[in-house]
Amino acid sequence: MPVTIKDIAKRTGKSVTTVSRALHGYNDVSPETRALIVRVAQEMGYTPNRLAQRLQKQRTDTIGFILPTFGPRFSDPFFSEFLAGIGNAAGEAGYDLLVSTQPPGEKELDAYRQKVMGRQVDGFVVVRTRCHDPRIQYLKEVKAPFVAFGRTEDDLDYPFVDEDGAAGMRMLVEHLLRLGHRRIAYISPPLEFTFARDRLRGVEGALEEAGIPLASEYLVYGDLTQRSGLMRARALLALPQPPTAIIAGNDLMALGAMSAAQQVGLQVGRDLAIAGFDDIPMAETAHPPLTTVHQPIYKIGRMLTEMLIQIIQGHPPESTQILLRPQLMIRQSCGE
Repeated sequence: MPVTIKDIAKRTGKSVTTVSRALHGYNDVSPETRALIVRVAQEMGYTPNRLAQRLQKQRTDTIGFILPTFGPRFSDPFFSEFLAGIGNAAGEAGYDLLVSTQPPGEKELDAYRQKVMGRQVDGFVVVRTRCHDPRIQYLKEVKAPFVAFGRTEDDLDYPFVDEDGAAGMRMLVEHLLRLGHRRIAYISPPLEFTFARDRLRGVEGALEEAGIPLASEYLVYGDLTQRSGLMRARALLALPQPPTAIIAGNDLMALGAMSAAQQVGLQVGRDLAIAGFDDIPMAETAHPPLTTVHQPIYKIGRMLTEMLIQIIQGHPPESTQILLRPQLMIRQSCGE
């Protein structure tokens, strides 16, 4: 039989109320009594009834994460890193993580509505924000606690952590320019995502400042998958005047572009420079290792979760809008 608070009260000679308040950390129990009760509870193998505690607090101690099944789905290492950050931070704080998947659109928004109306979670972590994001608009309207990885173009005040994608792409373009490249192509993620527009602005801005605007034939669009990077790079390399460097808006598309180059007999890093964005674990172990822009995906997952838990508990941090400065990771895929 499970050990109960009544069993601990009988063993220690204290009242059930005193035992309960001691185990829940109330400060009206003396340190000596608390130490006795905690020691006996541990000796007896007491496990708190988390469901009863949650009902008493009117909270679920659960964080919701609805994964938009766009493009690579769970095969994308970006989501693996991000989910690990969320899950570890939630677990350390005593929270469960409820993960579900939905295709972007009305079904995805319905999933948020169901979880809010059913009080299934205490708050949400939103990922891959869109320029005009109905998820964020809805959560703001119903005053549900949430944090987001990314910004929107709407005039909405909400807590987020984001990477300065435009600055990261500027650094990458400037690096390629220093290496002597002038025919630089870009494989962009879908422009419905705010981060995609930021990264495109960074590429275009850096090239315009160098006096070589991004040529229309050198701008193509992928869906964030390795296969789309492969297909778009094939088309770029088949141009009458192919680029000498290809930047992809994420690492998976860059890895696909590397495969396309190798299939036509080009040596990446010598005949063609290729770079990406994210610095997923596969980037460093690629052949050759991929030049990319690092963003601390795991750390961002942790930061957002810690921020959300503080908001849920009524103690929001002073800074709830954080823009991180990216770091350029120079590796052999650009010829170094």
